[in-house]
Amino acid sequence: MDEGTSPEFEAFQEKARGTNINEDTLLATDYLNHFNEVVMMIDMLPDMPDCLDMVKEWQPKPYKDHFRDSTIADKDLAVAAYDHVKPLYKLAFEDTIAQVDAAIFQAVADAEEAIATGDMDYLRFKISESAQGIHRLTERLSAIVHGTADLSGLKEPKEEVVMDQNDIDALFN
Repeated sequence: MDEGTSPEFEAFQEKARGTNINEDTLLATDYLNHFNEVVMMIDMLPDMPDCLDMVKEWQPKPYKDHFRDSTIADKDLAVAAYDHVKPLYKLAFEDTIAQVDAAIFQAVADAEEAIATGDMDYLRFKISESAQGIHRLTERLSAIVHGTADLSGLKEPKEEVVMDQNDIDALFN
C-alpha cells in the first residue's frame, strides 16, 4: 500500500479499473460535461445573442449530484468513489470547480451587459476573453481528473479536529 492510501482507496482503485473513472484519482471526466454545454453556448453568443436566456438558466451542480442525475453506467461508483478521493486532489478539484462556476457567471454578466448596449464587437471581445479563461480552467479540471495537474503548490488539507463537550470542559479544568 502506498503511503497515504487507505485500504478503501485501494478497493475503489480496483473497482475503477476498466471504467470511465480514473483509477489514480477516483475522479471521472464525465463531470466536465456539466460545463461543456454551457461553455459552447457562451461561445455562440456573439452570433446568437438570443441564446442568452438559455445560458442564464445554467446552474452549478456538485460532482455527486451530477452523477446521481447521470445515465452513465458507472454513476453509482463515481458517487461512492468521490468520498475516497485523496484530499489534495479533492481540494484542487473543488477549488477549480468554484473558479469555473465564477468564470461562467462573469461571462454571462459580461454578455448580458454587452447585449444590452447592442455593441456586438464588445460582446465578441468579452466572450473571447471569458472563453479563454474558462477553457484554461476546464483543462486544469481535466488534468486533475487524470492525475497530471501540478499540485505542488497546494498543501494537504488537515483533518478537521472535532471536540466533544467533555474535551472542551477538560481544557478549562
